[in-house]
Amino acid sequence: MNRSTRDLLLTALAPVMWGTTYVVTTEFLPADRPFLTALLRALPAGLLLILLSRKLPRGSWWWKSAVIGTLNIAAFFALLFIATYRLPGGVAAVAAAVGPLVTAAATMLILHQKVRVRTWLLGITGVAGVAMVVLTAEAELDLLGALAGIGGAVSMAVAVVLTKRWGIPKEAGPAALAGWQLTAGGLLLIPLAFAAEGALPAFTGTNVLGYLYLGLVNTALGYWLWFRGIGRLSVVPLSFLGLLSPLTAATVGWIALGETFTPWQTAGFAVALAATVTAQLQARPKPAAPQLDEPKTLARV
Repeated sequence: MNRSTRDLLLTALAPVMWGTTYVVTTEFLPADRPFLTALLRALPAGLLLILLSRKLPRGSWWWKSAVIGTLNIAAFFALLFIATYRLPGGVAAVAAAVGPLVTAAATMLILHQKVRVRTWLLGITGVAGVAMVVLTAEAELDLLGALAGIGGAVSMAVAVVLTKRWGIPKEAGPAALAGWQLTAGGLLLIPLAFAAEGALPAFTGTNVLGYLYLGLVNTALGYWLWFRGIGRLSVVPLSFLGLLSPLTAATVGWIALGETFTPWQTAGFAVALAATVTAQLQARPKPAAPQLDEPKTLARV
Protein backbone atom coordinates (compact mmCIF):
# COMPACT_ATOMS: atom_id res chain seq x y z
CA MET A 1 0.00 0.00 0.00
CA ASN A 2 1.54 3.34 -1.03
CA ARG A 3 1.59 6.41 1.21
CA SER A 4 -1.22 8.33 -0.51
CA THR A 5 -3.60 5.38 -0.28
CA ARG A 6 -2.73 4.89 3.39
CA ASP A 7 -3.33 8.59 4.09
CA LEU A 8 -6.66 8.41 2.30
CA LEU A 9 -7.86 5.35 4.24
CA LEU A 10 -6.76 6.74 7.60
CA THR A 11 -8.52 10.05 6.90
CA ALA A 12 -11.67 8.20 5.81
CA LEU A 13 -11.87 6.63 9.28
CA ALA A 14 -12.78 10.05 10.73
CA PRO A 15 -16.14 10.52 8.92
CA VAL A 16 -16.89 6.83 9.49
CA MET A 17 -16.52 7.47 13.23
CA TRP A 18 -18.62 10.63 12.96
CA GLY A 19 -21.34 8.58 11.30
CA THR A 20 -22.03 6.99 14.68
CA THR A 21 -22.83 10.37 16.28
CA TYR A 22 -26.56 10.27 15.54
CA VAL A 23 -27.23 6.86 17.07
CA VAL A 24 -25.04 7.60 20.12
CA THR A 25 -26.79 10.95 20.67
CA THR A 26 -30.32 9.59 20.38
CA GLU A 27 -29.75 6.29 22.19
CA PHE A 28 -27.17 7.10 24.89
CA LEU A 29 -27.31 10.81 25.77
CA PRO A 30 -29.77 13.05 27.67
CA ALA A 31 -32.54 14.45 25.49
CA ASP A 32 -32.61 18.05 24.23
CA ARG A 33 -29.15 19.12 25.42
CA PRO A 34 -27.40 20.05 22.14
CA PHE A 35 -25.05 22.69 23.58
CA LEU A 36 -24.03 20.57 26.56
CA THR A 37 -23.38 17.62 24.26
CA ALA A 38 -21.28 19.83 21.97
CA LEU A 39 -19.31 21.10 24.99
CA LEU A 40 -18.63 17.67 26.46
CA ARG A 41 -17.63 16.33 23.08
CA ALA A 42 -15.16 19.15 22.36
CA LEU A 43 -13.43 20.44 25.50
CA PRO A 44 -12.23 17.19 27.15
CA ALA A 45 -10.96 15.89 23.80
CA GLY A 46 -9.14 19.16 23.11
CA LEU A 47 -7.44 19.24 26.50
CA LEU A 48 -6.42 15.59 26.11
CA LEU A 49 -4.80 16.22 22.71
CA ILE A 50 -2.92 19.26 24.02
CA LEU A 51 -1.69 17.21 26.96
CA LEU A 52 -0.51 14.39 24.68
CA SER A 53 1.13 16.70 22.11
CA ARG A 54 2.63 19.06 24.75
CA LYS A 55 2.33 21.95 22.32
CA LEU A 56 0.64 25.35 22.68
CA PRO A 57 -0.01 27.80 19.84
CA ARG A 58 2.65 30.36 19.00
CA GLY A 59 2.36 33.76 17.37
CA SER A 60 -0.51 34.09 14.92
CA TRP A 61 -1.72 30.57 15.70
CA TRP A 62 -3.41 31.88 18.85
CA TRP A 63 -5.96 33.81 16.79
CA LYS A 64 -5.98 31.36 13.90
CA SER A 65 -6.85 28.51 16.29
CA ALA A 66 -9.60 30.65 17.77
CA VAL A 67 -11.08 31.40 14.34
CA ILE A 68 -11.00 27.80 13.12
CA GLY A 69 -12.10 26.54 16.53
CA THR A 70 -15.11 28.84 16.41
CA LEU A 71 -16.11 27.66 12.95
CA ASN A 72 -15.11 24.01 13.02
CA ILE A 73 -15.95 23.21 16.65
CA ALA A 74 -18.14 25.71 18.50
CA ALA A 75 -20.45 26.60 15.61
CA PHE A 76 -20.33 23.24 13.84
CA PHE A 77 -20.88 21.10 16.94
CA ALA A 78 -23.69 23.31 18.24
CA LEU A 79 -25.48 23.35 14.88
CA LEU A 80 -24.86 19.63 14.36
CA PHE A 81 -26.54 18.67 17.61
CA ILE A 82 -29.43 21.10 17.07
CA ALA A 83 -30.04 19.35 13.75
CA THR A 84 -29.58 15.92 15.34
CA TYR A 85 -32.10 16.58 18.11
CA ARG A 86 -34.67 18.32 15.87
CA LEU A 87 -34.52 16.28 12.66
CA PRO A 88 -34.86 12.64 11.73
CA GLY A 89 -31.43 11.22 11.00
CA GLY A 90 -32.12 11.10 7.27
CA VAL A 91 -32.96 14.79 6.90
CA ALA A 92 -29.98 15.78 9.04
CA ALA A 93 -27.71 13.61 6.89
CA VAL A 94 -28.86 15.21 3.64
CA ALA A 95 -28.24 18.68 5.10
CA ALA A 96 -24.70 17.64 6.02
CA ALA A 97 -24.11 16.04 2.60
CA VAL A 98 -23.97 19.47 0.92
CA GLY A 99 -20.45 19.79 2.43
CA PRO A 100 -18.54 19.01 -0.81
CA LEU A 101 -20.51 21.66 -2.70
CA VAL A 102 -19.90 24.26 0.00
CA THR A 103 -16.21 23.32 0.14
CA ALA A 104 -15.93 23.75 -3.62
CA ALA A 105 -17.42 27.25 -3.33
CA ALA A 106 -15.14 28.14 -0.40
CA THR A 107 -12.13 26.86 -2.38
CA MET A 108 -12.94 29.30 -5.16
CA LEU A 109 -13.56 32.25 -2.81
CA ILE A 110 -10.78 31.72 -0.26
CA LEU A 111 -8.06 29.78 -2.09
CA HIS A 112 -8.85 31.36 -5.49
CA GLN A 113 -8.62 27.98 -7.16
CA LYS A 114 -10.75 26.82 -10.05
CA VAL A 115 -13.12 23.93 -9.44
CA ARG A 116 -13.93 21.61 -12.32
CA VAL A 117 -17.49 21.22 -13.54
CA ARG A 118 -17.31 17.48 -12.89
CA THR A 119 -16.53 18.20 -9.23
CA TRP A 120 -19.78 20.11 -8.93
CA LEU A 121 -21.61 17.29 -10.69
CA LEU A 122 -20.04 14.75 -8.33
CA GLY A 123 -21.16 16.86 -5.37
CA ILE A 124 -24.73 16.92 -6.62
CA THR A 125 -24.54 13.19 -7.28
CA GLY A 126 -23.33 12.59 -3.74
CA VAL A 127 -26.21 14.56 -2.22
CA ALA A 128 -28.67 12.65 -4.41
CA GLY A 129 -27.18 9.31 -3.36
CA VAL A 130 -27.33 10.19 0.34
CA ALA A 131 -30.94 11.35 -0.09
CA MET A 132 -31.84 8.01 -1.67
CA VAL A 133 -30.33 6.20 1.30
CA VAL A 134 -31.71 8.20 4.21
CA LEU A 135 -34.89 10.01 3.18
CA THR A 136 -38.20 8.25 3.67
CA ALA A 137 -41.80 9.26 3.06
CA GLU A 138 -42.25 9.68 6.81
CA ALA A 139 -39.37 12.15 7.19
CA GLU A 140 -40.62 15.45 8.58
CA LEU A 141 -38.90 18.77 7.90
CA ASP A 142 -38.18 21.09 10.80
CA LEU A 143 -37.06 24.47 9.39
CA LEU A 144 -34.76 25.37 12.30
CA GLY A 145 -33.20 21.90 12.25
CA ALA A 146 -32.66 22.03 8.47
CA LEU A 147 -31.07 25.48 8.65
CA ALA A 148 -28.84 24.27 11.49
CA GLY A 149 -27.73 21.25 9.44
CA ILE A 150 -26.87 23.37 6.39
CA GLY A 151 -25.23 26.02 8.59
CA GLY A 152 -23.05 23.35 10.19
CA ALA A 153 -21.93 22.10 6.78
CA VAL A 154 -21.05 25.66 5.72
CA SER A 155 -19.15 26.33 8.95
CA MET A 156 -17.09 23.16 8.70
CA ALA A 157 -16.33 23.65 5.00
CA VAL A 158 -14.99 27.17 5.55
CA ALA A 159 -12.89 25.92 8.47
CA VAL A 160 -11.39 23.12 6.36
CA VAL A 161 -10.46 25.55 3.57
CA LEU A 162 -8.93 28.03 6.04
CA THR A 163 -6.93 25.21 7.63
CA LYS A 164 -5.67 24.23 4.18
CA ARG A 165 -4.75 27.85 3.44
CA TRP A 166 -2.87 28.39 6.71
CA GLY A 167 -1.38 24.89 6.83
CA ILE A 168 -0.19 23.00 9.87
CA PRO A 169 2.55 24.85 11.80
CA LYS A 170 5.92 23.12 11.57
CA GLU A 171 6.43 23.12 15.32
CA ALA A 172 3.16 21.23 15.85
CA GLY A 173 1.47 18.21 14.32
CA PRO A 174 -2.17 17.42 13.60
CA ALA A 175 -2.83 16.29 17.18
CA ALA A 176 -1.78 19.67 18.56
CA LEU A 177 -3.74 21.56 15.89
CA ALA A 178 -6.86 19.53 16.61
CA GLY A 179 -6.36 20.05 20.34
CA TRP A 180 -6.08 23.82 19.99
CA GLN A 181 -9.27 24.06 17.97
CA LEU A 182 -11.28 21.68 20.13
CA THR A 183 -10.22 23.56 23.26
CA ALA A 184 -10.97 26.98 21.78
CA GLY A 185 -14.36 25.82 20.53
CA GLY A 186 -15.13 24.07 23.82
CA LEU A 187 -14.35 27.19 25.86
CA LEU A 188 -16.72 29.20 23.69
CA LEU A 189 -19.45 26.62 24.27
CA ILE A 190 -19.29 26.85 28.09
CA PRO A 191 -21.35 30.06 28.53
CA LEU A 192 -23.71 29.05 25.72
CA ALA A 193 -24.44 25.64 27.25
CA PHE A 194 -25.15 26.93 30.75
CA ALA A 195 -27.04 30.05 29.64
CA ALA A 196 -29.31 28.19 27.24
CA GLU A 197 -29.72 24.85 29.07
CA GLY A 198 -29.08 25.55 32.74
CA ALA A 199 -27.40 23.25 35.25
CA LEU A 200 -26.01 19.82 34.47
CA PRO A 201 -28.56 16.98 34.45
CA ALA A 202 -28.12 13.84 36.53
CA PHE A 203 -26.05 11.57 34.29
CA THR A 204 -26.73 7.85 34.07
CA GLY A 205 -24.06 5.24 33.42
CA THR A 206 -25.28 5.05 29.84
CA ASN A 207 -24.88 8.81 29.43
CA VAL A 208 -21.31 8.65 30.75
CA LEU A 209 -20.40 5.86 28.32
CA GLY A 210 -21.92 7.84 25.45
CA TYR A 211 -19.94 10.97 26.30
CA LEU A 212 -16.72 9.00 26.76
CA TYR A 213 -17.13 7.47 23.31
CA LEU A 214 -17.91 10.83 21.71
CA GLY A 215 -14.96 12.49 23.39
CA LEU A 216 -12.25 9.85 23.05
CA VAL A 217 -13.02 7.94 19.84
CA ASN A 218 -15.42 10.07 17.84
CA THR A 219 -13.62 13.36 18.52
CA ALA A 220 -10.05 13.07 19.87
CA LEU A 221 -9.05 10.25 17.53
CA GLY A 222 -11.39 11.32 14.72
CA TYR A 223 -10.17 14.92 14.56
CA TRP A 224 -6.52 13.93 14.84
CA LEU A 225 -7.00 11.75 11.76
CA TRP A 226 -8.98 14.49 9.99
CA PHE A 227 -6.38 17.24 10.49
CA ARG A 228 -3.66 14.80 9.53
CA GLY A 229 -5.57 14.29 6.28
CA ILE A 230 -6.05 18.02 5.70
CA GLY A 231 -2.28 18.40 5.67
CA ARG A 232 -1.80 15.61 3.12
CA LEU A 233 -4.85 15.53 0.81
CA SER A 234 -6.43 17.98 -1.62
CA VAL A 235 -9.22 19.93 0.02
CA VAL A 236 -12.18 19.26 -2.31
CA PRO A 237 -11.65 15.46 -2.62
CA LEU A 238 -11.15 15.48 1.16
CA SER A 239 -14.61 16.98 1.60
CA PHE A 240 -16.17 14.10 -0.35
CA LEU A 241 -15.00 11.75 2.37
CA GLY A 242 -17.64 13.45 4.52
CA LEU A 243 -20.28 11.54 2.56
CA LEU A 244 -19.09 8.42 4.39
CA SER A 245 -20.61 9.84 7.57
CA PRO A 246 -24.31 9.62 6.56
CA LEU A 247 -23.65 6.30 4.83
CA THR A 248 -22.17 4.96 8.06
CA ALA A 249 -25.12 6.34 10.02
CA ALA A 250 -27.53 4.48 7.75
CA THR A 251 -25.52 1.27 8.06
CA VAL A 252 -25.38 1.54 11.86
CA GLY A 253 -29.12 2.17 11.98
CA TRP A 254 -29.72 -0.90 9.85
CA ILE A 255 -27.45 -3.15 11.94
CA ALA A 256 -27.99 -1.82 15.46
CA LEU A 257 -31.52 -0.43 15.35
CA GLY A 258 -33.13 -2.88 12.94
CA GLU A 259 -33.99 -0.21 10.38
CA THR A 260 -34.95 -1.32 6.88
CA PHE A 261 -32.57 -1.19 3.92
CA THR A 262 -34.41 -1.39 0.61
CA PRO A 263 -33.06 -1.92 -2.92
CA TRP A 264 -33.64 1.83 -3.53
CA GLN A 265 -31.45 2.65 -0.52
CA THR A 266 -28.82 0.18 -1.68
CA ALA A 267 -28.72 1.92 -5.06
CA GLY A 268 -28.35 5.30 -3.33
CA PHE A 269 -25.52 3.91 -1.20
CA ALA A 270 -23.72 2.81 -4.37
CA VAL A 271 -24.27 6.22 -6.03
CA ALA A 272 -22.90 8.18 -3.05
CA LEU A 273 -19.97 5.80 -2.65
CA ALA A 274 -19.17 6.04 -6.37
CA ALA A 275 -19.15 9.85 -6.15
CA THR A 276 -16.76 9.67 -3.20
CA VAL A 277 -14.36 7.25 -4.91
CA THR A 278 -14.44 9.15 -8.22
CA ALA A 279 -13.58 12.40 -6.42
CA GLN A 280 -10.49 10.72 -4.95
CA LEU A 281 -9.42 9.25 -8.27
CA GLN A 282 -9.66 12.52 -10.15
CA ALA A 283 -7.41 14.14 -7.53
CA ARG A 284 -4.64 11.58 -8.01
CA PRO A 285 -1.73 12.95 -10.06
CA LYS A 286 -1.35 11.33 -13.43
CA PRO A 287 1.76 9.18 -13.83
CA ALA A 288 4.52 10.86 -15.77
CA ALA A 289 4.86 9.89 -19.40
CA PRO A 290 7.78 7.55 -20.08
CA GLN A 291 10.87 9.36 -21.33
CA LEU A 292 12.25 8.43 -24.74
CA ASP A 293 15.85 7.30 -24.84
CA GLU A 294 18.45 9.73 -26.13
CA PRO A 295 19.52 9.10 -29.74
CA LYS A 296 23.07 8.23 -28.64
CA THR A 297 21.66 5.53 -26.33
CA LEU A 298 19.73 4.04 -29.19
CA ALA A 299 22.88 3.98 -31.27
CA ARG A 300 24.53 1.71 -28.75
CA VAL A 301 21.84 -0.94 -29.02
